[in-house]
Amino acid sequence: MDLIIAIIVSFICIIISLTKGYFIGYPLLFSLIIFTLVLWRRGFTLKALISLAIHSSQKSFSVISILLLIGAVTGVWMAAGTVPALVYYGIQLLNPRYFILSAFILTSMVSVLLGTSFGTVSTIGIALMIMARESDANPHIVAGAIIAGAYFGDCVSRMLHERASPMSSSANLVATITQTKLYINLKNMMITGWLPFLAASFVYLVLSISNPIAVTDNILLTEIPKVFNLNLFGLLPGFIILLLSLLQIEVKITLFFSIITSLIIGIFLQKYSLTQLLNYAVYGFDLGIASPLAPILKGGGIIAMLKVSIVVIISTALSGMIAGTRVLESVEVFLEKSKSRSRLFLGTIVVGTAAAAFGCTQTIAILLTQQLVQESYHKKLDNYQLALDLENTVVVISPLIPWNIAGLVPVTILMTDWKFIPYTFYLYFLPIFSWIQFKRISLKRKVLL
Repeated sequence: MDLIIAIIVSFICIIISLTKGYFIGYPLLFSLIIFTLVLWRRGFTLKALISLAIHSSQKSFSVISILLLIGAVTGVWMAAGTVPALVYYGIQLLNPRYFILSAFILTSMVSVLLGTSFGTVSTIGIALMIMARESDANPHIVAGAIIAGAYFGDCVSRMLHERASPMSSSANLVATITQTKLYINLKNMMITGWLPFLAASFVYLVLSISNPIAVTDNILLTEIPKVFNLNLFGLLPGFIILLLSLLQIEVKITLFFSIITSLIIGIFLQKYSLTQLLNYAVYGFDLGIASPLAPILKGGGIIAMLKVSIVVIISTALSGMIAGTRVLESVEVFLEKSKSRSRLFLGTIVVGTAAAAFGCTQTIAILLTQQLVQESYHKKLDNYQLALDLENTVVVISPLIPWNIAGLVPVTILMTDWKFIPYTFYLYFLPIFSWIQFKRISLKRKVLL
């Protein structure tokens, strides 16, 4: 009972924080304290609990280093003219009548090439959001399309490239922990994923037609050439990211070379000093002059990612305690009572959602879910069914949790908030469509019997 109360109180605090606009780290820290006291009351020593928390949070340091690099990349890409160039040319190439659909398709394609959702959002995603803010389009719809596309392409690319970087490891992680082959998992994912993708595309098409962006006398088209030296060299940092990603170079090295390239271009093409560029890398880009672009082209920087890093540390500490003390073993007993494929899948959705909420990172959510559901799957199904269900539940549900890093990082990069969630259609179409399919199979079997 005490554990249920702790969960309810934690969720209430998190919801209040989100609705009031408070920093999500505060309720997470409060939740960590509550769970520590509850587990201590249940007989675990404070020393053991602190040890579990510290050991788990240490695993997040590699992810944090990447988040900080992404913040730096975003800042210097703006200064180097890379983001302004993407915006300038993108406005002229994209059909405004189908802008939201284009955002979904384009981010899906770029993420397949880059192999990372975070990298996609921090590059082409920012450019698309800047276009949206300068139009009448609902920015939350555009953000939802961008994030949904980034995670669709991210899942596919991780299968295709067999990457193992911290930014793109869920498919490899699922294959490893379920002892399955990556390319068989890809085939299964494509079978279950094409219909939700088409359905999401249709919805984005409808939303595009009802929310077209305005390009007539667009201030971005007139002001960007005045402030930035538009040149193909300005797109070089993006090309570096694309090329090194295709060559499967480790993500930190890829981001580092993109930053160095941006610094060089910023100095010689945009005429910034090295001190200015380093300042943008740390504190984020600020135009610093009286221009209509000043409130539009801004953001990024390492400092912007520090709050996200704090959330990562606290959340991994919390999930480490929950996993290490195995206080959720009762969930396994509940799942073992599932008598049909659809009920087991529905149980996995519930467990995956809870794991994404308490694990606060996609990786930890996958591990927690797998630990809790694997026995039930082993008794009724094979490892490939388990792998497919993990990909179709916890992997795509994680970005829908506002304080999970899978959703928090893109939101931070795009400078939006949790209101994007209703518009990430592909991310919740996938588990819904899969459940409906399993439900239909169960009903057919009953009819045959």
